[in-house]
Amino acid sequence: MDDKKIIELYELRSNKAIEETGKKYGKYCYTIAYNILFNASDSEETVNDTYLGAWNCIPPQYPVVLSSFLGKITRRLSIDKLRKRNSVKRGGGELPAVISELSECLSDEKHNTENVVEGNLLTEVINKFLSSLKKEERKVFLLRYFYTESIKNISKQMNFSESKVKSMLFRTRNNLKNLLTEEGFTV
Repeated sequence: MDDKKIIELYELRSNKAIEETGKKYGKYCYTIAYNILFNASDSEETVNDTYLGAWNCIPPQYPVVLSSFLGKITRRLSIDKLRKRNSVKRGGGELPAVISELSECLSDEKHNTENVVEGNLLTEVINKFLSSLKKEERKVFLLRYFYTESIKNISKQMNFSESKVKSMLFRTRNNLKNLLTEEGFTV
């Protein structure tokens, strides 16, 4: 079933919307959750929570790209669940490594109005940066920092050596850091 029809089912409040979402995007959402949580039952629970989140958001929101919409919900819920179970002590997931790698590019200040505005500007700069990358560089960057894939999995998916993936990520992070500095962001 195509995405427009699935969204129409949500709008009609049909339970079939969740069934069709699961058929089309269940594995996709599970992969995102599992890459963050490294726990099958937590990942399954997160995917179910994703369906509930979509149910509660559609309408009034009408996602342009349903897969991205569901991916964002899954990612947010997974990160929340990870924080709750204190994964650093339990050693699960790739998220601590990903955050550590990106910490050299992004500051970690508390939220206030000025930071929200700066966050919106930061989003624009990062989107512009991502669109300037070659397709394979962008894919590697997103696999690592959005989908929290391990270096090993990225190298398998892209058919690159792990050292090539690490080098690409290092160069891309440095380029991002330089761009953010040029744009006046505190790095």
